[in-house]
Amino acid sequence: MDINFLAVLVAALVPMIMGFIWYNPKVLGTAWMHAAGVTEEKMKGANMAVIFGVSFLLSFILAFFLQSMVIHQFHIGAAFFDYQEQIKDPATTEGAIFKKVMDLVGMGHRTFGHGAFHGFLSGLFVITPVMATNAMFERKGFKYIAINCGYWIITLMIMGGILSCWM
Repeated sequence: MDINFLAVLVAALVPMIMGFIWYNPKVLGTAWMHAAGVTEEKMKGANMAVIFGVSFLLSFILAFFLQSMVIHQFHIGAAFFDYQEQIKDPATTEGAIFKKVMDLVGMGHRTFGHGAFHGFLSGLFVITPVMATNAMFERKGFKYIAINCGYWIITLMIMGGILSCWM
């Protein structure tokens, strides 16, 4: 299973696009600023080019990793990690087993919905506990946690869907 860098690149744009929508003052931006304790003055002093550049790089890393979580065929390849040369040749025992497994699995579960499901699970069970723990120690309230975790759950759902169905 090869990495689809174009799908990763497109999925890496999703947090940026979702951020423009989710954190827009007409959507949840004003509520987030209030919950986060961020003022308009503080936002004006930020180097937005650096923030967006680093954010995109981090989104690319996230999409790169998320691809292996939402596509089950990557797990099969990982099971044969020590046999990368052997699995290329179906005449070897490892190659024959790998081919048989891949023939059975095929491109199963390569749908937007399946990828979105894994994105949802990642957001709910990985991102939310981490962000909620940090927010509690930062003395942020439930609204702050809900806004940020909601953003990441939906964002990861869209990213996971794109990565899973793009063949």
